[in-house]
Amino acid sequence: MLLGVFDGHAGCACAQALSERLFYYIAVSLLPHNTLCELEAAVEAGRALSPILQWHKHPNDYFSKEAQTLYFNSLRTYWQELIDLTSPGEVPDTREALLNAFKRLDNDISLEAQVGDPNAFLHYWVLRVAFSGATACVAHIDGSELFVANSGDARAVLGVQEADGSFSAHTLSNDHSAQNEAEVARIRSEHPPSERKTVIRQDRLLGLLMPLRAFGDVKFKWSIDLQKCVLESGPDQLHENEHTKFIPPNYHTPPYLTAEPEITYHKLRPQDRFMVIGSDGLWETLHRQEVVRIVGEYLTGVHQRQPLKVGGYRVTLGQMQELLDERKARMSSAFEDQNSATHLIRHAVGNNEFGTVDHERLSKMLSLPEELARMYRDDITIIIAQFNPHVIGAQRQDGQS
Repeated sequence: MLLGVFDGHAGCACAQALSERLFYYIAVSLLPHNTLCELEAAVEAGRALSPILQWHKHPNDYFSKEAQTLYFNSLRTYWQELIDLTSPGEVPDTREALLNAFKRLDNDISLEAQVGDPNAFLHYWVLRVAFSGATACVAHIDGSELFVANSGDARAVLGVQEADGSFSAHTLSNDHSAQNEAEVARIRSEHPPSERKTVIRQDRLLGLLMPLRAFGDVKFKWSIDLQKCVLESGPDQLHENEHTKFIPPNYHTPPYLTAEPEITYHKLRPQDRFMVIGSDGLWETLHRQEVVRIVGEYLTGVHQRQPLKVGGYRVTLGQMQELLDERKARMSSAFEDQNSATHLIRHAVGNNEFGTVDHERLSKMLSLPEELARMYRDDITIIIAQFNPHVIGAQRQDGQS
Protein backbone atom coordinates (compact mmCIF):
# COMPACT_ATOMS: atom_id res chain seq x y z
CA MET A 1 0.00 0.00 0.00
CA LEU A 2 1.00 3.59 -0.63
CA LEU A 3 -0.43 6.37 1.55
CA GLY A 4 0.49 10.03 1.40
CA VAL A 5 -0.30 13.56 2.50
CA PHE A 6 0.61 16.50 0.24
CA ASP A 7 0.54 20.02 1.67
CA GLY A 8 0.73 22.89 -0.82
CA HIS A 9 1.89 26.46 -0.36
CA ALA A 10 1.69 29.49 -2.68
CA GLY A 11 -1.38 27.86 -4.21
CA CYS A 12 -2.60 24.30 -4.64
CA ALA A 13 -1.11 23.53 -8.08
CA CYS A 14 1.97 21.63 -6.93
CA ALA A 15 0.12 19.60 -4.28
CA GLN A 16 -2.52 18.70 -6.89
CA ALA A 17 0.17 17.51 -9.31
CA LEU A 18 1.89 15.44 -6.60
CA SER A 19 -1.37 13.75 -5.59
CA GLU A 20 -1.91 12.74 -9.23
CA ARG A 21 1.65 11.73 -10.11
CA LEU A 22 3.93 10.70 -7.24
CA PHE A 23 2.42 7.26 -6.56
CA TYR A 24 2.90 6.33 -10.22
CA TYR A 25 6.56 7.33 -10.08
CA ILE A 26 7.02 5.23 -6.95
CA ALA A 27 5.18 2.27 -8.49
CA VAL A 28 7.32 2.40 -11.65
CA SER A 29 10.47 2.68 -9.50
CA LEU A 30 9.46 -0.54 -7.70
CA LEU A 31 8.80 -2.59 -10.86
CA PRO A 32 11.43 -5.23 -11.74
CA HIS A 33 13.32 -4.93 -15.03
CA ASN A 34 11.28 -7.58 -16.85
CA THR A 35 7.96 -5.93 -15.96
CA LEU A 36 9.25 -2.54 -17.14
CA CYS A 37 10.17 -4.15 -20.48
CA GLU A 38 6.67 -5.66 -20.76
CA LEU A 39 5.15 -2.26 -19.99
CA GLU A 40 7.19 -0.55 -22.70
CA ALA A 41 6.35 -3.28 -25.21
CA ALA A 42 2.63 -2.87 -24.44
CA VAL A 43 2.79 0.89 -25.02
CA GLU A 44 4.71 0.45 -28.28
CA ALA A 45 2.15 -2.08 -29.52
CA GLY A 46 -0.73 0.21 -28.54
CA ARG A 47 -2.23 -2.37 -26.20
CA ALA A 48 -4.37 -1.43 -23.21
CA LEU A 49 -2.30 -0.18 -20.30
CA SER A 50 -2.28 -1.53 -16.79
CA PRO A 51 -4.72 0.16 -14.34
CA ILE A 52 -1.62 1.67 -12.73
CA LEU A 53 -1.49 4.14 -15.63
CA GLN A 54 -5.12 5.21 -15.64
CA TRP A 55 -4.63 8.82 -14.65
CA HIS A 56 -6.72 10.59 -12.06
CA LYS A 57 -9.76 12.19 -13.75
CA HIS A 58 -9.57 15.96 -13.65
CA PRO A 59 -12.94 17.83 -13.56
CA ASN A 60 -11.93 19.70 -16.73
CA ASP A 61 -11.94 16.96 -19.41
CA TYR A 62 -10.05 19.00 -22.03
CA PHE A 63 -7.32 19.99 -19.59
CA SER A 64 -7.23 16.43 -18.29
CA LYS A 65 -6.46 15.01 -21.73
CA GLU A 66 -3.70 17.56 -22.36
CA ALA A 67 -2.19 17.10 -18.90
CA GLN A 68 -2.44 13.31 -19.07
CA THR A 69 -0.39 13.26 -22.28
CA LEU A 70 2.29 15.46 -20.71
CA TYR A 71 2.36 13.46 -17.47
CA PHE A 72 2.40 10.14 -19.29
CA ASN A 73 5.26 11.13 -21.59
CA SER A 74 7.39 12.22 -18.62
CA LEU A 75 6.65 8.97 -16.77
CA ARG A 76 7.39 6.87 -19.85
CA THR A 77 10.76 8.58 -20.32
CA TYR A 78 11.52 7.70 -16.69
CA TRP A 79 10.75 4.00 -17.05
CA GLN A 80 12.70 3.85 -20.32
CA GLU A 81 15.74 5.14 -18.44
CA LEU A 82 15.12 2.62 -15.65
CA ILE A 83 15.15 -0.18 -18.25
CA ASP A 84 18.58 0.99 -19.45
CA LEU A 85 19.90 1.29 -15.88
CA THR A 86 18.69 -2.08 -14.55
CA SER A 87 19.39 -5.72 -15.42
CA PRO A 88 17.10 -8.73 -16.00
CA GLY A 89 16.18 -10.38 -12.70
CA GLU A 90 17.15 -7.32 -10.67
CA VAL A 91 14.74 -6.55 -7.81
CA PRO A 92 14.45 -2.85 -6.86
CA ASP A 93 15.37 -1.73 -3.37
CA THR A 94 12.40 0.02 -1.70
CA ARG A 95 14.49 2.76 -0.10
CA GLU A 96 16.22 3.57 -3.41
CA ALA A 97 12.91 3.42 -5.29
CA LEU A 98 11.29 5.99 -2.98
CA LEU A 99 14.34 8.26 -3.13
CA ASN A 100 14.56 8.11 -6.93
CA ALA A 101 10.80 8.64 -7.43
CA PHE A 102 10.75 11.82 -5.31
CA LYS A 103 13.81 13.29 -6.99
CA ARG A 104 12.74 12.34 -10.51
CA LEU A 105 9.23 13.80 -10.22
CA ASP A 106 10.61 17.07 -8.84
CA ASN A 107 13.09 17.16 -11.72
CA ASP A 108 10.28 16.52 -14.24
CA ILE A 109 8.14 19.31 -12.73
CA SER A 110 11.10 21.67 -13.18
CA LEU A 111 11.88 20.47 -16.72
CA GLU A 112 8.27 20.70 -17.90
CA ALA A 113 8.14 24.35 -16.81
CA GLN A 114 11.40 25.12 -18.61
CA VAL A 115 10.29 23.48 -21.86
CA GLY A 116 6.78 24.94 -21.75
CA ASP A 117 3.90 23.89 -23.98
CA PRO A 118 2.25 25.26 -27.15
CA ASN A 119 -1.10 25.08 -25.34
CA ALA A 120 -1.26 28.43 -23.50
CA PHE A 121 -3.28 27.17 -20.55
CA LEU A 122 -1.13 24.07 -20.07
CA HIS A 123 1.98 26.29 -20.28
CA TYR A 124 0.52 28.48 -17.55
CA TRP A 125 -0.33 25.39 -15.49
CA VAL A 126 3.16 23.84 -15.58
CA LEU A 127 4.61 27.19 -14.50
CA ARG A 128 2.11 27.39 -11.65
CA VAL A 129 3.01 23.84 -10.52
CA ALA A 130 6.74 24.64 -10.60
CA PHE A 131 6.55 28.05 -8.89
CA SER A 132 4.13 26.93 -6.18
CA GLY A 133 5.37 24.21 -3.83
CA ALA A 134 4.27 21.27 -1.72
CA THR A 135 5.57 19.00 0.98
CA ALA A 136 5.02 15.23 0.84
CA CYS A 137 4.96 12.49 3.45
CA VAL A 138 4.46 9.03 1.94
CA ALA A 139 4.27 5.61 3.60
CA HIS A 140 4.96 2.37 1.74
CA ILE A 141 3.57 -0.69 3.55
CA ASP A 142 4.37 -4.22 2.39
CA GLY A 143 3.36 -6.82 4.97
CA SER A 144 5.21 -5.87 8.14
CA GLU A 145 7.73 -3.71 6.24
CA LEU A 146 7.04 0.01 6.66
CA PHE A 147 8.99 2.76 4.92
CA VAL A 148 8.23 6.47 5.32
CA ALA A 149 9.61 8.99 2.81
CA ASN A 150 9.26 12.56 4.01
CA SER A 151 10.12 15.85 2.36
CA GLY A 152 8.92 18.84 4.38
CA ASP A 153 7.02 19.37 7.62
CA ALA A 154 4.19 16.83 7.42
CA ARG A 155 4.68 13.99 9.89
CA ALA A 156 4.02 10.28 10.34
CA VAL A 157 3.48 8.90 13.85
CA LEU A 158 2.87 5.33 14.99
CA GLY A 159 0.32 4.51 17.70
CA VAL A 160 1.77 1.77 19.92
CA GLN A 161 -0.46 -0.04 22.42
CA GLU A 162 1.40 -0.77 25.64
CA ALA A 163 0.85 -3.78 27.91
CA ASP A 164 -1.51 -1.78 30.17
CA GLY A 165 -3.72 -0.84 27.19
CA SER A 166 -2.52 2.78 26.97
CA PHE A 167 -1.09 4.24 23.78
CA SER A 168 2.33 5.80 23.17
CA ALA A 169 3.60 7.70 20.14
CA HIS A 170 6.55 6.59 18.02
CA THR A 171 7.58 9.21 15.45
CA LEU A 172 8.42 7.81 12.01
CA SER A 173 9.67 11.01 10.34
CA ASN A 174 11.62 14.17 11.06
CA ASP A 175 10.24 17.65 10.36
CA HIS A 176 12.32 19.61 7.87
CA SER A 177 12.01 22.97 9.55
CA ALA A 178 14.19 25.45 11.42
CA GLN A 179 13.46 23.56 14.66
CA ASN A 180 15.46 20.63 13.24
CA GLU A 181 19.08 21.54 14.03
CA ALA A 182 20.53 18.84 11.77
CA GLU A 183 18.49 20.15 8.84
CA VAL A 184 19.62 23.74 9.44
CA ALA A 185 23.24 22.53 9.64
CA ARG A 186 22.80 20.59 6.36
CA ILE A 187 21.58 23.68 4.50
CA ARG A 188 24.30 25.94 5.92
CA SER A 189 26.98 23.41 4.96
CA GLU A 190 25.83 23.57 1.31
CA HIS A 191 26.46 27.33 1.01
CA PRO A 192 29.42 29.66 1.61
CA PRO A 193 30.16 30.94 5.14
CA SER A 194 29.22 34.45 3.95
CA GLU A 195 25.58 33.26 3.70
CA ARG A 196 25.44 31.70 7.15
CA LYS A 197 23.26 34.49 8.55
CA THR A 198 20.98 34.87 5.53
CA VAL A 199 20.27 31.30 4.38
CA ILE A 200 17.94 30.76 7.39
CA ARG A 201 16.31 33.93 8.65
CA GLN A 202 13.40 34.20 11.11
CA ASP A 203 13.14 30.39 11.05
CA ARG A 204 12.50 30.40 7.28
CA LEU A 205 14.57 29.55 4.22
CA LEU A 206 15.95 32.90 2.99
CA GLY A 207 13.41 34.46 5.35
CA LEU A 208 10.49 33.24 3.21
CA LEU A 209 9.80 29.49 3.23
CA MET A 210 8.90 27.55 6.39
CA PRO A 211 9.53 23.94 5.20
CA LEU A 212 13.19 23.35 4.36
CA ARG A 213 12.47 20.61 1.81
CA ALA A 214 9.71 20.69 -0.81
CA PHE A 215 8.66 19.86 -4.34
CA GLY A 216 8.37 22.71 -6.84
CA ASP A 217 9.28 26.13 -5.43
CA VAL A 218 11.74 26.58 -8.30
CA LYS A 219 12.30 30.17 -7.17
CA PHE A 220 14.54 28.55 -4.53
CA LYS A 221 16.19 26.15 -7.02
CA TRP A 222 16.73 27.81 -10.41
CA SER A 223 19.39 30.39 -11.18
CA ILE A 224 18.17 33.98 -11.51
CA ASP A 225 18.97 33.91 -15.24
CA LEU A 226 16.86 30.78 -15.74
CA GLN A 227 13.95 32.24 -13.80
CA LYS A 228 14.02 35.41 -15.93
CA CYS A 229 14.35 33.45 -19.17
CA VAL A 230 11.41 31.13 -18.41
CA LEU A 231 9.10 33.84 -17.09
CA GLU A 232 9.84 36.29 -19.90
CA SER A 233 8.94 33.64 -22.49
CA GLY A 234 5.82 32.59 -20.55
CA PRO A 235 2.16 33.42 -21.09
CA ASP A 236 0.55 36.78 -20.35
CA GLN A 237 -0.43 35.66 -16.83
CA LEU A 238 3.24 35.82 -15.80
CA HIS A 239 4.36 39.07 -17.40
CA GLU A 240 8.11 39.60 -17.73
CA ASN A 241 8.00 42.63 -15.41
CA GLU A 242 6.72 40.42 -12.61
CA HIS A 243 9.72 38.10 -12.48
CA THR A 244 11.51 40.13 -9.82
CA LYS A 245 8.83 39.33 -7.23
CA PHE A 246 9.75 35.63 -7.46
CA ILE A 247 13.44 36.06 -6.66
CA PRO A 248 14.14 35.81 -2.91
CA PRO A 249 16.53 38.23 -1.17
CA ASN A 250 20.18 37.15 -0.63
CA TYR A 251 19.87 34.72 -3.54
CA HIS A 252 23.49 33.92 -4.46
CA THR A 253 24.21 30.17 -4.65
CA PRO A 254 21.11 28.17 -5.69
CA PRO A 255 19.73 25.61 -5.26
CA TYR A 256 18.68 26.30 -1.67
CA LEU A 257 15.87 23.75 -1.62
CA THR A 258 15.57 20.03 -2.38
CA ALA A 259 12.71 17.54 -2.64
CA GLU A 260 15.01 14.66 -1.68
CA PRO A 261 13.16 12.73 1.04
CA GLU A 262 14.46 11.52 4.36
CA ILE A 263 13.55 7.83 4.52
CA THR A 264 12.93 5.85 7.70
CA TYR A 265 12.26 2.13 8.09
CA HIS A 266 10.22 0.33 10.74
CA LYS A 267 9.44 -3.37 11.11
CA LEU A 268 5.83 -3.50 12.28
CA ARG A 269 5.11 -5.35 15.54
CA PRO A 270 1.79 -6.67 16.92
CA GLN A 271 1.64 -3.75 19.37
CA ASP A 272 1.84 -1.22 16.50
CA ARG A 273 -1.88 -0.57 16.10
CA PHE A 274 -2.14 2.40 13.72
CA MET A 275 -0.24 5.13 11.90
CA VAL A 276 -1.25 8.78 11.56
CA ILE A 277 0.09 10.84 8.64
CA GLY A 278 -0.84 14.48 9.05
CA SER A 279 0.04 17.84 7.56
CA ASP A 280 1.79 20.33 9.84
CA GLY A 281 -1.56 21.94 10.72
CA LEU A 282 -2.40 18.90 12.85
CA TRP A 283 0.87 18.81 14.81
CA GLU A 284 0.77 22.57 15.47
CA THR A 285 -2.59 22.05 17.16
CA LEU A 286 -2.10 18.78 19.04
CA HIS A 287 0.95 17.12 20.58
CA ARG A 288 1.79 13.74 19.02
CA GLN A 289 1.01 11.92 22.29
CA GLU A 290 -2.40 13.58 22.41
CA VAL A 291 -3.02 12.60 18.77
CA VAL A 292 -2.23 8.97 19.51
CA ARG A 293 -4.36 8.98 22.67
CA ILE A 294 -7.40 10.42 20.85
CA VAL A 295 -7.15 7.92 17.99
CA GLY A 296 -6.38 4.98 20.29
CA GLU A 297 -9.34 5.69 22.54
CA TYR A 298 -11.62 6.13 19.53
CA LEU A 299 -10.55 2.79 18.03
CA THR A 300 -10.72 0.80 21.25
CA GLY A 301 -13.39 2.62 23.28
CA VAL A 302 -10.96 2.70 26.22
CA HIS A 303 -12.40 5.97 27.60
CA GLN A 304 -15.74 4.21 28.24
CA ARG A 305 -14.13 1.93 30.81
CA GLN A 306 -11.97 4.46 32.62
CA PRO A 307 -13.05 5.28 36.20
CA LEU A 308 -14.48 8.73 36.77
CA LYS A 309 -11.98 11.05 38.47
CA VAL A 310 -13.21 13.83 40.75
CA GLY A 311 -9.81 15.17 41.78
CA GLY A 312 -10.05 14.20 45.47
CA TYR A 313 -12.75 16.80 46.25
CA ARG A 314 -15.92 16.05 48.23
CA VAL A 315 -18.81 15.98 45.78
CA THR A 316 -22.53 15.77 46.35
CA LEU A 317 -24.70 13.12 44.73
CA GLY A 318 -26.13 15.80 42.42
CA GLN A 319 -22.67 16.89 41.30
CA MET A 320 -21.68 13.27 40.67
CA GLN A 321 -24.82 12.85 38.55
CA GLU A 322 -23.83 15.91 36.50
CA LEU A 323 -20.32 14.50 35.93
CA LEU A 324 -21.74 11.15 34.82
CA ASP A 325 -24.20 12.86 32.47
CA GLU A 326 -21.34 14.89 31.01
CA ARG A 327 -19.27 11.76 30.38
CA LYS A 328 -22.25 10.04 28.79
CA ALA A 329 -22.71 13.01 26.44
CA ARG A 330 -19.01 12.93 25.53
CA MET A 331 -19.20 9.20 24.80
CA SER A 332 -22.17 9.61 22.47
CA SER A 333 -20.51 12.51 20.63
CA ALA A 334 -17.24 10.56 20.31
CA PHE A 335 -18.89 8.02 18.05
CA GLU A 336 -20.78 10.41 15.81
CA ASP A 337 -17.77 10.45 13.48
CA GLN A 338 -17.63 7.81 10.77
CA ASN A 339 -13.88 7.29 11.09
CA SER A 340 -10.94 8.06 13.34
CA ALA A 341 -9.45 10.72 11.01
CA THR A 342 -12.65 12.78 11.13
CA HIS A 343 -12.74 12.32 14.90
CA LEU A 344 -9.15 13.58 15.15
CA ILE A 345 -9.87 16.66 13.01
CA ARG A 346 -12.85 17.43 15.29
CA HIS A 347 -10.42 17.53 18.23
CA ALA A 348 -7.74 19.46 16.34
CA VAL A 349 -10.16 22.23 15.37
CA GLY A 350 -12.47 22.27 18.41
CA ASN A 351 -10.19 21.37 21.34
CA ASN A 352 -10.36 23.54 24.45
CA GLU A 353 -7.87 23.94 27.30
CA PHE A 354 -9.32 20.86 29.06
CA GLY A 355 -8.55 18.56 26.13
CA THR A 356 -12.20 18.06 25.19
CA VAL A 357 -14.14 19.26 22.14
CA ASP A 358 -15.89 22.59 22.60
CA HIS A 359 -18.71 22.31 20.06
CA GLU A 360 -19.35 26.06 20.05
CA ARG A 361 -15.69 26.73 19.26
CA LEU A 362 -15.74 23.98 16.60
CA SER A 363 -18.80 25.53 14.96
CA LYS A 364 -17.22 28.99 14.91
CA MET A 365 -13.92 27.72 13.49
CA LEU A 366 -15.61 25.78 10.70
CA SER A 367 -17.87 28.68 9.73
CA LEU A 368 -15.04 31.20 9.28
CA PRO A 369 -14.54 32.43 5.69
CA GLU A 370 -11.49 30.87 4.03
CA GLU A 371 -9.40 34.06 4.03
CA LEU A 372 -10.13 34.61 7.75
CA ALA A 373 -9.69 30.96 8.78
CA ARG A 374 -6.00 31.11 7.78
CA MET A 375 -5.41 33.56 10.64
CA TYR A 376 -6.61 30.99 13.20
CA ARG A 377 -5.58 27.59 11.85
CA ASP A 378 -3.70 25.90 9.04
CA ASP A 379 -5.38 23.52 6.64
CA ILE A 380 -5.33 19.97 8.00
CA THR A 381 -5.13 16.71 6.09
CA ILE A 382 -5.00 13.37 7.91
CA ILE A 383 -4.70 9.74 6.85
CA ILE A 384 -4.93 6.97 9.47
CA ALA A 385 -3.94 3.39 8.68
CA GLN A 386 -4.95 0.65 11.12
CA PHE A 387 -2.84 -2.50 11.44
CA ASN A 388 -4.05 -6.00 12.19
CA PRO A 389 -1.84 -7.32 15.04
CA HIS A 390 -2.64 -10.98 14.26
CA VAL A 391 -1.60 -10.65 10.61
CA ILE A 392 1.57 -8.72 11.52
CA GLY A 393 2.48 -11.28 14.16
CA ALA A 394 2.07 -14.13 11.67
CA GLN A 395 4.14 -12.30 9.04
CA ARG A 396 6.96 -11.66 11.50
CA GLN A 397 7.04 -15.36 12.38
CA ASP A 398 7.07 -16.33 8.70
CA GLY A 399 9.96 -13.95 8.10
CA GLN A 400 11.97 -15.44 10.95
CA SER A 401 11.33 -19.08 10.06
